[in-house]
Amino acid sequence: MPIPDRIARVLRIEWLGQTVASVCWICSVFAYGISSIGDWLQLLAASAWLVANVAAVLTIRAD
Repeated sequence: MPIPDRIARVLRIEWLGQTVASVCWICSVFAYGISSIGDWLQLLAASAWLVANVAAVLTIRAD
């Protein structure tokens, strides 16, 4: 995928909103501390969401 297409995808409100939300979720886990398995699961979920968003930008699709 050409760079301008990737930049256009990153600047879409859907991608920006989801990425900001996942980063905030990750930050909140660290801000409140990791004290149980539920905290680890939240960190895993937020990290997976962030990785999926980044992968959506980096994925090259054949048309």
